[in-house]
Amino acid sequence: MTEIANSKKLLAGLHSRGGLPHLKREGGTYFVTFRQAGTLPGAVLNRFKREREAILAEALAAKRPLTWQEREELFRWYSARVDRHLDAGHGECHLRRPECAAAMADALRFFDGNRYELRTWAVMPNHVHAVVRPKPGQTLSRILHTWKSYTAHEFKRLIPGLVTPFWQAEAYDHLIRDDADLHRCCHYTVMNPVDAGLCARPENWRWGSAWHTGGETPPEPAGGTPAPQV
Repeated sequence: MTEIANSKKLLAGLHSRGGLPHLKREGGTYFVTFRQAGTLPGAVLNRFKREREAILAEALAAKRPLTWQEREELFRWYSARVDRHLDAGHGECHLRRPECAAAMADALRFFDGNRYELRTWAVMPNHVHAVVRPKPGQTLSRILHTWKSYTAHEFKRLIPGLVTPFWQAEAYDHLIRDDADLHRCCHYTVMNPVDAGLCARPENWRWGSAWHTGGETPPEPAGGTPAPQV
Protein backbone atom coordinates (compact mmCIF):
# COMPACT_ATOMS: atom_id res chain seq x y z
CA MET A 1 0.00 0.00 0.00
CA THR A 2 2.87 2.36 0.85
CA GLU A 3 4.45 1.75 -2.56
CA ILE A 4 1.14 2.51 -4.29
CA ALA A 5 0.69 5.70 -2.26
CA ASN A 6 4.22 6.84 -3.07
CA SER A 7 3.63 6.11 -6.76
CA LYS A 8 0.48 8.26 -6.72
CA LYS A 9 2.42 11.11 -5.09
CA LEU A 10 4.80 11.11 -8.05
CA LEU A 11 1.78 11.93 -10.22
CA ALA A 12 -0.02 14.30 -7.84
CA GLY A 13 0.65 15.55 -4.32
CA LEU A 14 3.51 16.79 -2.15
CA HIS A 15 6.59 14.72 -1.41
CA SER A 16 10.12 15.52 -0.36
CA ARG A 17 13.59 14.08 -0.99
CA GLY A 18 16.76 15.56 0.47
CA GLY A 19 14.97 18.64 1.80
CA LEU A 20 13.43 20.01 -1.40
CA PRO A 21 9.63 19.85 -1.72
CA HIS A 22 8.18 18.42 -4.92
CA LEU A 23 4.59 19.41 -5.65
CA LYS A 24 3.13 17.33 -8.48
CA ARG A 25 -0.15 17.65 -10.38
CA GLU A 26 -1.25 15.18 -13.03
CA GLY A 27 -1.26 17.01 -16.36
CA GLY A 28 0.94 19.76 -14.92
CA THR A 29 3.85 21.53 -16.60
CA TYR A 30 7.13 22.00 -14.73
CA PHE A 31 10.20 24.19 -14.79
CA VAL A 32 13.07 21.89 -13.78
CA THR A 33 16.76 22.40 -13.09
CA PHE A 34 19.37 19.73 -12.46
CA ARG A 35 23.09 20.32 -12.02
CA GLN A 36 26.44 18.61 -11.94
CA ALA A 37 27.66 17.38 -8.58
CA GLY A 38 30.17 19.69 -6.92
CA THR A 39 29.00 22.88 -8.63
CA LEU A 40 28.13 24.86 -5.50
CA PRO A 41 30.65 25.54 -2.69
CA GLY A 42 29.72 24.09 0.71
CA ALA A 43 29.44 27.49 2.41
CA VAL A 44 27.06 28.69 -0.31
CA LEU A 45 24.95 25.55 -0.03
CA ASN A 46 24.65 25.96 3.75
CA ARG A 47 23.51 29.57 3.38
CA PHE A 48 20.97 28.59 0.74
CA LYS A 49 19.75 25.76 2.96
CA ARG A 50 18.99 28.16 5.81
CA GLU A 51 17.11 30.52 3.48
CA ARG A 52 15.19 27.65 1.92
CA GLU A 53 14.24 26.13 5.27
CA ALA A 54 12.66 29.41 6.34
CA ILE A 55 10.40 29.24 3.27
CA LEU A 56 9.54 25.57 3.66
CA ALA A 57 9.20 25.12 7.42
CA GLU A 58 5.54 26.05 7.79
CA ALA A 59 4.27 24.04 4.82
CA LEU A 60 6.30 20.92 5.55
CA ALA A 61 5.37 20.97 9.24
CA ALA A 62 1.68 21.16 8.31
CA LYS A 63 2.14 18.51 5.59
CA ARG A 64 0.33 20.71 3.10
CA PRO A 65 1.24 21.82 -0.42
CA LEU A 66 3.07 25.09 -0.70
CA THR A 67 0.84 28.06 -1.45
CA TRP A 68 1.43 29.76 -4.79
CA GLN A 69 2.98 32.67 -2.95
CA GLU A 70 5.43 30.32 -1.20
CA ARG A 71 6.25 28.60 -4.47
CA GLU A 72 6.85 31.96 -6.14
CA GLU A 73 9.17 32.87 -3.27
CA LEU A 74 11.02 29.56 -3.67
CA PHE A 75 11.27 30.09 -7.43
CA ARG A 76 12.74 33.55 -6.91
CA TRP A 77 15.10 32.12 -4.29
CA TYR A 78 16.36 29.53 -6.75
CA SER A 79 16.64 31.74 -9.81
CA ALA A 80 18.19 34.70 -7.98
CA ARG A 81 20.55 32.81 -5.66
CA VAL A 82 21.41 29.34 -6.96
CA ASP A 83 21.48 30.08 -10.68
CA ARG A 84 23.74 33.09 -10.13
CA HIS A 85 26.38 30.81 -8.62
CA LEU A 86 25.87 28.10 -11.23
CA ASP A 87 26.27 30.66 -14.01
CA ALA A 88 29.58 31.74 -12.44
CA GLY A 89 30.96 28.38 -13.63
CA HIS A 90 31.80 26.57 -10.39
CA GLY A 91 32.92 22.95 -10.67
CA GLU A 92 34.22 21.02 -13.68
CA CYS A 93 31.62 22.35 -16.15
CA HIS A 94 31.81 19.23 -18.31
CA LEU A 95 28.71 20.33 -20.23
CA ARG A 96 30.86 23.03 -21.79
CA ARG A 97 32.34 20.25 -23.95
CA PRO A 98 30.46 20.19 -27.28
CA GLU A 99 30.22 16.39 -27.29
CA CYS A 100 28.69 16.36 -23.81
CA ALA A 101 26.30 19.22 -24.54
CA ALA A 102 25.20 17.42 -27.72
CA ALA A 103 24.56 14.18 -25.82
CA MET A 104 22.51 16.08 -23.25
CA ALA A 105 20.51 17.92 -25.91
CA ASP A 106 19.79 14.66 -27.75
CA ALA A 107 18.61 13.01 -24.53
CA LEU A 108 16.25 15.90 -23.77
CA ARG A 109 14.69 15.85 -27.23
CA PHE A 110 14.58 12.10 -27.83
CA PHE A 111 11.22 11.34 -26.17
CA ASP A 112 9.67 14.76 -26.84
CA GLY A 113 6.14 14.18 -28.10
CA ASN A 114 6.17 10.60 -26.81
CA ARG A 115 6.68 10.61 -23.04
CA TYR A 116 6.49 14.39 -22.57
CA GLU A 117 6.11 17.74 -24.27
CA LEU A 118 9.29 19.80 -24.09
CA ARG A 119 8.46 23.51 -24.22
CA THR A 120 11.90 25.08 -23.80
CA TRP A 121 15.30 23.90 -22.62
CA ALA A 122 18.90 25.05 -22.23
CA VAL A 123 22.06 23.04 -21.58
CA MET A 124 24.40 25.26 -19.56
CA PRO A 125 28.07 24.52 -18.75
CA ASN A 126 27.25 22.88 -15.40
CA HIS A 127 23.44 22.58 -15.26
CA VAL A 128 20.31 22.10 -17.35
CA HIS A 129 16.96 23.93 -17.45
CA ALA A 130 13.79 22.56 -19.05
CA VAL A 131 10.10 23.38 -19.16
CA VAL A 132 8.35 20.04 -19.62
CA ARG A 133 4.88 18.51 -19.40
CA PRO A 134 4.76 14.73 -18.81
CA LYS A 135 2.32 12.76 -20.95
CA PRO A 136 -0.53 10.89 -19.17
CA GLY A 137 0.87 8.04 -17.10
CA GLN A 138 4.40 9.44 -17.15
CA THR A 139 6.01 10.98 -14.07
CA LEU A 140 8.47 13.85 -13.88
CA SER A 141 10.67 11.75 -11.59
CA ARG A 142 10.95 9.00 -14.21
CA ILE A 143 11.69 11.49 -16.98
CA LEU A 144 14.46 13.13 -14.94
CA HIS A 145 15.89 9.72 -14.03
CA THR A 146 16.04 8.74 -17.72
CA TRP A 147 17.77 11.99 -18.73
CA LYS A 148 20.32 11.80 -15.93
CA SER A 149 21.00 8.07 -16.06
CA TYR A 150 21.48 7.91 -19.83
CA THR A 151 23.73 10.97 -19.99
CA ALA A 152 25.81 9.89 -16.98
CA HIS A 153 26.66 6.70 -18.89
CA GLU A 154 27.43 8.69 -22.05
CA PHE A 155 29.65 11.17 -20.22
CA LYS A 156 31.60 8.32 -18.63
CA ARG A 157 32.32 7.07 -22.15
CA LEU A 158 33.20 10.53 -23.46
CA ILE A 159 35.39 11.74 -20.58
CA PRO A 160 38.26 9.42 -19.57
CA GLY A 161 38.76 9.28 -15.81
CA LEU A 162 35.45 10.98 -15.05
CA VAL A 163 34.70 11.07 -11.33
CA THR A 164 31.19 9.84 -10.50
CA PRO A 165 28.46 10.55 -9.63
CA PHE A 166 28.10 13.09 -12.41
CA TRP A 167 24.76 14.63 -11.37
CA GLN A 168 23.67 16.10 -8.05
CA ALA A 169 21.15 13.59 -6.69
CA GLU A 170 18.17 15.93 -6.37
CA ALA A 171 16.70 18.25 -8.98
CA TYR A 172 14.70 21.44 -8.45
CA ASP A 173 11.19 21.53 -9.91
CA HIS A 174 8.51 24.24 -9.99
CA LEU A 175 4.89 23.42 -10.84
CA ILE A 176 3.73 26.09 -13.30
CA ARG A 177 0.40 27.59 -12.30
CA ASP A 178 -0.88 29.57 -15.33
CA ASP A 179 0.01 31.03 -18.72
CA ALA A 180 1.85 34.01 -17.23
CA ASP A 181 3.97 31.68 -15.10
CA LEU A 182 4.60 29.48 -18.15
CA HIS A 183 5.76 32.48 -20.18
CA ARG A 184 8.08 33.60 -17.41
CA CYS A 185 9.65 30.15 -17.00
CA CYS A 186 10.09 29.70 -20.76
CA HIS A 187 11.62 33.18 -21.06
CA TYR A 188 13.93 32.51 -18.10
CA THR A 189 15.10 29.23 -19.65
CA VAL A 190 15.90 30.51 -23.14
CA MET A 191 17.50 33.70 -21.78
CA ASN A 192 19.77 31.96 -19.28
CA PRO A 193 22.68 31.60 -21.76
CA VAL A 194 22.38 35.33 -22.55
CA ASP A 195 22.15 36.32 -18.89
CA ALA A 196 25.22 34.15 -18.14
CA GLY A 197 27.21 35.97 -20.83
CA LEU A 198 27.55 32.92 -23.09
CA CYS A 199 25.93 34.50 -26.16
CA ALA A 200 24.32 37.75 -27.33
CA ARG A 201 20.94 36.28 -28.33
CA PRO A 202 19.18 33.09 -27.21
CA GLU A 203 19.00 31.72 -30.76
CA ASN A 204 22.82 31.90 -30.89
CA TRP A 205 23.17 29.30 -28.12
CA ARG A 206 23.55 25.98 -29.89
CA TRP A 207 22.62 23.92 -26.84
CA GLY A 208 19.15 25.36 -26.28
CA SER A 209 15.66 25.21 -27.77
CA ALA A 210 15.92 28.74 -29.21
CA TRP A 211 18.74 27.55 -31.51
CA HIS A 212 16.26 25.21 -33.19
CA THR A 213 13.36 27.64 -33.33
CA GLY A 214 14.96 31.09 -33.66
CA GLY A 215 13.25 32.34 -30.49
CA GLU A 216 11.02 31.26 -27.63
CA THR A 217 8.52 29.18 -29.62
CA PRO A 218 8.50 25.59 -28.27
CA PRO A 219 10.43 23.24 -30.55
CA GLU A 220 8.77 20.63 -32.73
CA PRO A 221 9.16 16.99 -31.63
CA ALA A 222 12.54 15.70 -32.66
CA GLY A 223 14.67 12.59 -32.41
CA GLY A 224 18.44 12.76 -32.23
CA THR A 225 20.84 10.04 -31.23
CA PRO A 226 18.78 7.08 -29.97
CA ALA A 227 18.78 6.88 -26.18
CA PRO A 228 18.21 3.59 -24.38
CA GLN A 229 15.13 3.16 -22.20
CA VAL A 230 16.64 3.39 -18.73
